[in-house]
This record gives sequence, structure tokens and C-alpha cells, in this order.
Amino acid sequence: MGDCIFCKIIAGDIPSTKVYEDELTYAFRDINPQAKVHILVAPKEHMKDMAECAKRTDDLAGHMMKVCVKIAEAEGLENGYRLITNKGDHGCQSVGHLHVHILGGEKLSDKMG
Repeated sequence: MGDCIFCKIIAGDIPSTKVYEDELTYAFRDINPQAKVHILVAPKEHMKDMAECAKRTDDLAGHMMKVCVKIAEAEGLENGYRLITNKGDHGCQSVGHLHVHILGGEKLSDKMG
């Protein structure tokens, strides 16, 4: 998608701090971290959200979760972490490209928002 900021990051048109990359996903540090560790994991193929992913693919969501676990382990988040994906306006999705937030590195708030 030509105007998608995450597509531009994945393509290398916008700089990012890459944490992980494979044939299906690209992970990078959030530029406005909400925790000591805040990493975004996005599919390389543009899709709006997890609902679209579930309709279009059989295994990408599971692959993304495995990538999240691999990254969390590499980041030393053995005391725990939070995985979040947002959908739509009510879910406060700010970028229309599926991504999972990995938050950790410190005790997180009991509140989700």
C-alpha cells in the first residue's frame, strides 16, 4: 500500500530499528515506547488487522505469535510481557497495517489502556 507507513518501514523507505526479520514478518522498536521494551511485529504483506489476517491466511497469526515469543526471549523478558493487537477506531488502531505490540522489561500496569 503506497501510503502505509509500516509498508514503507518494511521496504526500508523509512528508517527503523530492526529487531527481527524473516520471510513473513518484520519487527522493529516503537519510536514512542509505552514500556521499557516496546517492539512491533508486522507481516510484510499489507493487511489491515487480525480479522483480515484470519480471513486471508491459515497460519500467519500463529507464525506472528511464535515470532513474538522468540523476540521476547531474546530481549530477556523472562519475568513477563504483554502482547497487544488493536482493531479499528474503538480498538484504538492508529496504523492500518496489522501489528502486534510486545511490551515488557518492567512491571506493567494492571490497566490495559
